[in-house]
Amino acid sequence: MGISKGDTVHWSTSQGRTTGKAVEKREKEFSFEGQRFNASADEPYWIVESSKTGAKAAHKESSLNSD
Repeated sequence: MGISKGDTVHWSTSQGRTTGKAVEKREKEFSFEGQRFNASADEPYWIVESSKTGAKAAHKESSLNSD
């Protein structure tokens, strides 16, 4: 377990499984695209970038799977 910047990761969306890259780890509360996220050291979030669309999103580390 444990994701590092640049890792290939997978996550679930309403359209199915998405593959992308871990871009930035957040361990404090932050805002991203108008949403607030309560990240912490115990429950970090990652900004991820979709390989298919290039779109970025924030996901809990616990919801991501790495290769």
